[in-house]
Order: sequence, then C-alpha cells, then structure tokens
Amino acid sequence: MTGTVQPRFADIVERVLPDGTDPWVLHWEARQAEAAGKDVIVLSVGDPDLDTPPAVIDSAMRAMRSGDTHYTETLGRPALRAAIAERHTARTGQSVTADNVIVLGGTQNALFVASLFVAGPGDEVIALDPMYATYPATIRASGAKLVPVASPAARDFHNDLGAIEAAITPKTRAIFVATPNNPSGVVLSEAEVEGLAEIARRRGVWLVSDEVYAGIADGGRVPSLGARLPEQVLTVASLSKTHAMTGWRCGWLVGPEDFIARAHDLAQCMLYGLPGFVQEAGVTALSIAEQSEATMREYCQRRREVLYSGLKDVPGIRACYPQAGMFMLIDVSGTGLSGAQFVPQLYRAEGVSVLDGSVFGHETRNCVRASFAVEESSLHEAAQRIRRFCASLSTSR
Repeated sequence: MTGTVQPRFADIVERVLPDGTDPWVLHWEARQAEAAGKDVIVLSVGDPDLDTPPAVIDSAMRAMRSGDTHYTETLGRPALRAAIAERHTARTGQSVTADNVIVLGGTQNALFVASLFVAGPGDEVIALDPMYATYPATIRASGAKLVPVASPAARDFHNDLGAIEAAITPKTRAIFVATPNNPSGVVLSEAEVEGLAEIARRRGVWLVSDEVYAGIADGGRVPSLGARLPEQVLTVASLSKTHAMTGWRCGWLVGPEDFIARAHDLAQCMLYGLPGFVQEAGVTALSIAEQSEATMREYCQRRREVLYSGLKDVPGIRACYPQAGMFMLIDVSGTGLSGAQFVPQLYRAEGVSVLDGSVFGHETRNCVRASFAVEESSLHEAAQRIRRFCASLSTSR
C-alpha cells in the first residue's frame, strides 16, 4: 500500500495572507465582550451605530414578500444601474450611463474585480501608503506586486506626485487611491487629482479610485478622477457608509463600457448577481441619497469634533484631524509605544479597542486608528480612558 500524497494549496493562499498579525482578532474579542455585557468601547471598525433608513428596509421587505428571491441579472438590474449612474454623474460631473456600471457585493468586491482585471503575474500596482488594510491582499491576489508609495505623515498624509511618478516602471499597470482615505481621512485636492490624472494619462496606467466615503465628505463630493480621465479610471463605491448599510453588501464599479462588459464575465463566475430584494433596497436608498448622506455627514462631523476635543491635549499622543470619513489617526509615538504595542495594552487596561496603524502601512506604524462612528457618550468615555491610560504610561517610566 502506497502512502497518501497530500494535495497542495494554490499560491494565492500565501498571497492573500494578512501582513503581520491579523488586525481583527482583538476587534472580534472586543465585540464578543461587548455582546456579553462587559464594559468595553469598540472603536476598531467603521460601522455606524445608526439603522438603515426605514424606507430602504421597507423596500427590501416588500420585494421579498412579493417573491423577489430568485436569480438576477449579473450586471445588476437596469433600474439600479441607472440610479447609480445618475448619482455618480451628479456627484462627480462625469457623464455615465447604466452601461458604465456593474453592481457588486460591496466596495471590497469591486476592488477585487478591478485588481484582477488591471494587473497579473509579473505586473506592478502602486498603492498610496497609508491604505486600507485589505488592499495588499486584494492587489497580490491578482499575482501582481504591490508597490507602496508614501503619503508621508510629515505632509499630513497627502501624496507626493513626484514620488508616485518615480515609482512607475514598465511593469506598472495601475495606481490605487482612496479619497477620502481610510485611515487618514485625507481628501485629495483638485491639484492632486489633476496631477494623478496627468501621470496616468502620460504613463498609460489605470487609476482605481475608492470613493466609498465620498458622500460624507464636505458637500457630499470630492474632486473626481473619473471626470478627468474617464477611459482610464475605475471608480468603486457603495451604500455601506452613506446609508448605514454595511451588512447589505451593495456596491458597484463605474468604468469604461468595455471594462464593464468584461467584468460581467468575472462576476458571472464569482457572484452571479446580487439578491433582487437588496437591489430594490438600493434603488430606494439612492432615491433618498441627498437626505441620507446629509444625515451621515452631520453625524460624522459632530462625532469627529467630540473625539478630537477629547484627545487633542492628551500628553504623549497627537490626534490627527481628518478631513472626512469615520476615522481618526492617533500618533502614539510620544508614549514610547508603537501602534502594535499600544493597541493590546490599551484594551487590557481600559477596555477600549482601536486598530494598530501598521495594518494600513509603514507611514502609520506609530499610530492607531479610532472610529468615531459610535454614540457621543461612548466617545467622551473613550477619550477619558485613553487619557488615563497615557497618564499611567508616563508615571510608570
């Protein structure tokens, strides 16, 4: 009898491993403690403590009760795609139609589709550091090499156009950007957007623009890459943040028609259409987008002020004021700890969970990221606990 030969995993298993320690382990520990009634404050995820608008829920319930639980079009229903196109045009000034839209399972799914279609083995993809925690694995899943380019803390996390262009090689296929950025909250300026578009135009690379937080930026919009270079820009977004719909997984990708036609083939073998009742809810959500986004902007702006006011004079840390989004970077280097050290020690001492900044790149390794998408009373209390923790560090030296 011969021995059993164990099958091998594909190389992609290694490419999608998180860099370093899994950042979500402590977060889920905190969530479980919270569910058990323990005295913890969870600031480690951007999931607003608001309910999805009632009209959106009612729309989904009506659709389900009417039997809308069967297969749907892979690209997304025409009505939803048209509504997304209309909203995108109004927000960005880029004229698009439903033919420029594919509906996908959230912004993360859209980023994955973009990654697989703009690069492959032997190629390079630039992403601006700091970047959202899933970007490295999402980019490497295609087989491409991730090339991080610093948006330095010394520049308040704004990008360096010269450094971006210097990083481009004959192997470069795309540049991934997020505006507003997660974790920094930076919104790309008109000049930065124009500069990026000019680089992409001159060097013949794709731009993948993650605009999931755009609706809660000032005025509900950000300077648009898509409007400047429509044939080379893929814009991804969703209803998750603007409508408190993180669990609905309703997102999309807007791009050139030929890209969308090809994306259909990939979506056919990995998603096969978003549930119909979710799409009906999406149409309703977009019909009340102005109101919903205004509510979320006010919610985030008020809570940003609460957390910043509570932390701005705490010895040993520096709260970095975000332009938009749901997060605040806190430089903890003055405590003598790195972000990776600060996070577990804060949680064990005070029951406040935040994320290690190194999850988002080299530029934020001395930071932690705190979400302010929670009740104001929790933010006040969290600030007091962080102050107390930092004071304990200074007295123990």
